[in-house]
This record gives sequence, C-alpha cells and structure tokens, in this order.
Amino acid sequence: MKKLTSLLLLCVAAFLMSCEGDPGPVGPQGPPGPEGGIFVASAFEIAIDFTANNGYEYIEPYGFDVYPSDVTLVYILWEVTQGFEVWRLTPQTTEFEDGTTLTYNYDFTDVDVRFFLDGTTDFSTLGSAWTQNQIFRVVVVPADNVDALDVNNLDEVLNVAKIDKIIKK
Repeated sequence: MKKLTSLLLLCVAAFLMSCEGDPGPVGPQGPPGPEGGIFVASAFEIAIDFTANNGYEYIEPYGFDVYPSDVTLVYILWEVTQGFEVWRLTPQTTEFEDGTTLTYNYDFTDVDVRFFLDGTTDFSTLGSAWTQNQIFRVVVVPADNVDALDVNNLDEVLNVAKIDKIIKK
C-alpha cells in the first residue's frame, strides 16, 4: 500500500509541475547595448597636484555607483603631440638619467580611486612638470567586459563602453 500511495503522490506532483498558465505580456524593449551583452560604464577626468602636503597621493570618490565586481582603469595624459592627446594606461613609469624611477600609479575600491606617486626618486626634487596639474581619465567597466578590450587603448575602451561624455572634476 505504501508503494501505491508513493506512486500516486509522484504522479500528482508530476501533473502539477507540468501545468503552465498563460504567459504574461511582453515587457518593454530595453535600451540597445553592444553586441554580446549589456555594458555599462562611467568615466571622469581629473587634474591632480602631487605635493608633500598630500603625501604625493590623492583620493577621489567616484560620484556614481560602482559595484565590487567592476574594474577601474586609469589613464594619464602623457603628452600632446601636434594637437593630439596621448593617453597611457597606468601604472606608467619613467626612468631618470640618475637611474631612479617615477611611477604614476593607482588603486581603487568600490567607493573611490587613489592616485599616487611611486618609485625610487625623491619626489620632493621633482619639477612641477612631473607633479602639478597631472590629468587623469578614470573609466569604470564591468569586469565581464574587460577581457574583450584592449585596455591600453583609451579610445577603444570609451568607444566600446559608448562613453561620449567624460565628467570633468
């Protein structure tokens, strides 16, 4: 009798699980995204002075939502050649004639990004060209999309991320 009851309960459960109601209405079309999925990114540009007073570092809150899985990419305006801006992905290191080095570097959390100088040179002896009005562009992208990008190419990252406006802070 136990086997018959178990079999009957199994049949009833299978019948109930196979029932399906009318499908609901189709939702509205979402915004178009790049081929391969959703890609949401934000960007800003900031000018920083590295001084002894700020410990040769600067911390900037994003000003928008960043998720723990997002990746922050930071580019430095390295030079302007014939009117064209040349951006380089950081960290970016320069070696001086005396063998010392200067590295523009960064780290990030999901609330802010920290820019800092690193290297073997004495930062207090650096000229203002190395420490004053350093321009950085910060781009935050979902981690799933970083593998498909040439992150060394700021223009490609902005193009794929469909970022046409960079907030100036």
